[in-house]
Amino acid sequence: MADVFALPESGNREREAHAAKLREFELRRKIRQVVVPTDDGKVRQLLRQLGEPVTLFGEREMERRERLKRIIAQRDGEVELDLPTTEQLLSEEVAVQKELFYTEGPDELRTARLALARFSLMRAKGRLLGAKRRREDPEALQVAADTQAAAAAAVRTIVQQSSELGDTRPVSHCQFSPDGSSLAACGWGGVLALWSVPACTKRWTAPVPAEAPRLTGVAWHPAATHGSHSEAAVNLASAASDGVARLYSGRGELLRSLEGHTDRLARLAFHPLGRHLATASFDMTWRLWDVETGVSLFEQEGHSRAVYAVAFHPDGSLAGSAGLDAYGRIWDCRTGRSVLLLEGHVKQLLAIDFSPNGYHVATGSEDHTAKVWDLRKRGCLYTIPAHTSLLSSVRWERTAGHYLLTAGYDCVAKIWNGRNFSLLKALAGHEGKIMGADVSPTGNHLIATVSYDRTIKMWAPEELPTLA
Repeated sequence: MADVFALPESGNREREAHAAKLREFELRRKIRQVVVPTDDGKVRQLLRQLGEPVTLFGEREMERRERLKRIIAQRDGEVELDLPTTEQLLSEEVAVQKELFYTEGPDELRTARLALARFSLMRAKGRLLGAKRRREDPEALQVAADTQAAAAAAVRTIVQQSSELGDTRPVSHCQFSPDGSSLAACGWGGVLALWSVPACTKRWTAPVPAEAPRLTGVAWHPAATHGSHSEAAVNLASAASDGVARLYSGRGELLRSLEGHTDRLARLAFHPLGRHLATASFDMTWRLWDVETGVSLFEQEGHSRAVYAVAFHPDGSLAGSAGLDAYGRIWDCRTGRSVLLLEGHVKQLLAIDFSPNGYHVATGSEDHTAKVWDLRKRGCLYTIPAHTSLLSSVRWERTAGHYLLTAGYDCVAKIWNGRNFSLLKALAGHEGKIMGADVSPTGNHLIATVSYDRTIKMWAPEELPTLA
């Protein structure tokens, strides 16, 4: 006779899945309690004692240490190892932190750092003097408050102005030219194109190689489209999945290829001085290049996973990097030191941007949030629960940081007040995830978004602004 109390097959599967989850939770608890050396040589020695492979293909030091902790936790007392105590481990870390070492760089790097220092000091002096005058002038403070309110009011009236098919494959990134008259966009089809603003008509397309790699980022030279900068000089740069950054003239002619990364590139950014370009790569480094010579000035390590985005402080003194290890880092361009760790996101970072005010930094993450960091307080100022999916872009309004633009894989771009971070406007219209977004630098509240649905959309207040 069949057992009337027998559970159905689906119930057994659910019970087994629940038991598996409990075992995994217990294993994670044990892993957290395991203390292993931080020295990679000692980690390898312990793995050898356990009869495990000393290293796996493509495994890094941190991954090897995590594998050792998991093995010890899984065996749970079956083996006896001479593991360090917590006190010994702390003293070991202190000893390592006290050791200061330098990597000798080329003469070009010393020249570049001196140029960056002179440039950033002059820019910082001007910005701080301006801020001091505004703080001491009641009328200037009132004007700033009125301008902020006017910007918020204009943003609330933003609507979609145009939409065009940008590529045969998803469009991955876009950026306005310094004068706001053009938009450069690139995509997975390997196409780099220039579009007019705000009509969104194509001006030119750069030549596409026979085996076109995916283009993952585009950046404008800070002096491009200005009268003093030649169209024949470097105006644009693109990043590609083949690990190569390419420099283009204002007419779309390929001028130079920057090769050196060992894995695909993500985003890239020009330094405000205009002589240098930073590229972020999945080889866990970001590099600074000399635009005129094509020389790699340095390869900066510091992240334990891929580096996805880089950005520069408006003064040019600092650089920010966003990593898939869930950390952001602020670097001093004049010394090469990591001066601040942006720790708080629980998943990988995909975007970073400095505010024009000089002391706010925004980051966007796969944990669906954007965080605003205050460099003066060296910590997180505000967490914006911005989207229902990962954030692909964060971008400050370029004139005074009146608002923050975020875009995500939930197919929506959102605009947040730059003072209290309240939601001002949601821009919905894409049928696919938004992969890139930018704000016009001219202060006319023109916004561009590019998407997995292969379209480029222009957004602006209902009364279309004239270009400055």
